[in-house]
Amino acid sequence: MEKKISVITGASGHIGYALLMHLLEQGEQVRLLLRRDEPRFENLPCEKIYGDVTDINSLENCFEGAHTVYHLAGIIDINNGNNSLVWKVNLEGVMNAVAASEKCGVKRFVYASSVDAFAPLPEGKTMREQQHFDPDDVEGTYAKTKATATNYVLKKCAAGFPGIIIYPGACIGPYDYKVSNAGEMVRMCINGHMPASLKFGAYNFVDVRDVAQGMYAAAQKGRLGEGYILCGEPISTDDFITTVMRVCGKKPPRLKMGKGLVAAAAPLMEQYYKMAHKTPLFTRYTIRKLTSNCNFSIEKAKAELGYAPMSVEQSIRDMVEWIKENER
Repeated sequence: MEKKISVITGASGHIGYALLMHLLEQGEQVRLLLRRDEPRFENLPCEKIYGDVTDINSLENCFEGAHTVYHLAGIIDINNGNNSLVWKVNLEGVMNAVAASEKCGVKRFVYASSVDAFAPLPEGKTMREQQHFDPDDVEGTYAKTKATATNYVLKKCAAGFPGIIIYPGACIGPYDYKVSNAGEMVRMCINGHMPASLKFGAYNFVDVRDVAQGMYAAAQKGRLGEGYILCGEPISTDDFITTVMRVCGKKPPRLKMGKGLVAAAAPLMEQYYKMAHKTPLFTRYTIRKLTSNCNFSIEKAKAELGYAPMSVEQSIRDMVEWIKENER
């Protein structure tokens, strides 16, 4: 019997590549939508179709004959600027992917939204899956595009489209080829360039492999029209940095900066990152995120998908090992 085809858009991203590795481990027949080829895809047993989510014809070509589409293609932009491109990829790209899936008779469409689509509740409150998002209640272009695109998919699901939505937290772990924000911090710790920690802030980190497994489980047994939060455990910024330094065999920094000092320096740091073409570490947006409620419930994913994320420390250990192995 011929295997069912699973398509991944955004396979070059952190979650996308982890999902690709997981699908191949499961023996799935995988097809990738790629804008261009990369060396890390060369010897992998998967089909490649070249195109772009803003080109619906290339999506139809890629989705033809597919059973499941995992739509991860998107732009994560926590800086100002490029707003029109972020909207074009993150919203129009989703609409195109849904339309192409409908035309090609796709049976499962798993969309990777984000916990950033959720308007933060007051501290002490727990955030759970919901059926509507208000873009005006979230801050930043990325969050607004995710809220708007998620509403679109939910509306299509209510009309019978076979969609399932997952909401990942901030990903850590291996396969960080494009250097995520957390990955930049880990690299700074590895190289001994982390002179200070922070007195404030926390976030909900999750291993990228757990998200990949959760997406696969959602495609296999998730309920159509439903969403699943795929997060890990909240951890303070100071504890995160301390854990990374300990894993790297280094002493954690004694100096801990307060929110006021970091907030004052953030505009200058944003300019530096932009001019240096580096992944931004601390921006005004990340400071606001670090001081927002990050308490997300994963009970629904546990109960329905068998979701069981690993500890932050284990994920950090694997990430450090992966960086050292791949970036010598």
